Amino acid sequence: MGEEAPVVSEPAAGEPAMQDSVAGGGRTEQEVASQPACWRQAGRLAADVAGLLPARGERVAVAGCGTSWFMAQSYAAAREASGHGETDAFAASEMPPGRAYDRVLVLSRSGTTTEIVQLLERLHGTVPTVAITAVPGTPVAQAAGAVIDLGFADEESVVQTRFATTELVLLRAHLGEDPGPAADAAERVLAAPLPAGMLAARQFTFLGTGWTYGLANEAALKLREAAGMWTEAYPAMEYRHGPVAVTGEGSIVWLFGTPPDGLGGEIAAAGGTAWFSDEDPLAELVRVQRVAVALARARGLDPDRPRNLARSVILTTG
Repeated sequence: MGEEAPVVSEPAAGEPAMQDSVAGGGRTEQEVASQPACWRQAGRLAADVAGLLPARGERVAVAGCGTSWFMAQSYAAAREASGHGETDAFAASEMPPGRAYDRVLVLSRSGTTTEIVQLLERLHGTVPTVAITAVPGTPVAQAAGAVIDLGFADEESVVQTRFATTELVLLRAHLGEDPGPAADAAERVLAAPLPAGMLAARQFTFLGTGWTYGLANEAALKLREAAGMWTEAYPAMEYRHGPVAVTGEGSIVWLFGTPPDGLGGEIAAAGGTAWFSDEDPLAELVRVQRVAVALARARGLDPDRPRNLARSVILTTG
């Protein structure tokens, strides 16, 4: 499975540990609420793991599955926009063979996802590899050349929330982004009531630009996973090129970041409701997570135990 990988993590003191269930909230709600603390901890960890993460000027590939793929998309766009170097994001099963990179970064909460393990085994000895995971000692960690341990952000819930956002905060901190303002914004979002009309919506379309397009993809996935909602996600400027056709009464179009000129009026003309916020886009993802949990509860579903999903996809051969 590859050589033994160095593991870097922050000491346990002060970690936002897994909490016991509290009245009025399930496991997913608790994990959503813990994100500001996790983000601040990731900001402190960033300097310790800087030597393992891509250096400025390196050509980098980032791979993941599901939520981790969308976090890879956000990081790749942010890294290029910050001038750190060419960065590609792939679903682990779709990374093309033979393409030259200086480093490959894989994202896997469980450390057991089959496609990630297979990718690392294929790359073994050809390029430096780094895994970010919540569980060191797993097949992904054993197959990677180096491991960054985010065990303090691990989750019991199947639906990913705090681990995914914490790994993205860590990666953005490595690019020079201070996680403090985003954590402050997330605390405001957690304290605020949910926007009126969200629980009555029949359909959501999420839009993003640059690094927030990955957040839009992740937002749509959260509502599908937790609440079984009809959701879509697109680059913001692509909304006019077809997706507007599904907008109507009961539709919410939720944009991460600054909306393109005139888009709000076009959404209203199509019969939908536009939602824009001045809060940090990552904090807006926390708001989406809260909506997903509330919609699941309203539909009689358990967001801690979503339909047809498991914590990790482990494939068998034969």
